[in-house]
Amino acid sequence: MKSLNILKSAIGITLAGLGLSMVASNPSQSDYEEYAGRQLSNYLKTNVCTEAPKGFNNFLERECKKLVDTGRPKLKRIIAENTYRHNFVFFSIYSTDLAVHPLLPGYHVETLGAFQNFYIYQAEAQ
Repeated sequence: MKSLNILKSAIGITLAGLGLSMVASNPSQSDYEEYAGRQLSNYLKTNVCTEAPKGFNNFLERECKKLVDTGRPKLKRIIAENTYRHNFVFFSIYSTDLAVHPLLPGYHVETLGAFQNFYIYQAEAQ
């Protein structure tokens, strides 16, 4: 009986510690914006810029990548303006809808933030 009470106490303390660490490490909106900006920049460089017409020693691809780097603060602002954070204290869910131009496809991205990390669990073209 005494060992059962000790076990219950140990489990309770462990769960309380886990909960406190989750609360303390729930990433902020600005953390997400930085993360999403990096992800979007990497995506553009590896999937969009590489599709530029080849020629002139890959001039367009290089310039595209420079343009992405230069425009990164604007990308971060666009993400900030189009993201809604659902804060559940222990973790957060970030919903981002990106539609840069009516003629280009838009994207909806759902991301889980916990323990100072982000996990994209849904990304779809709209």
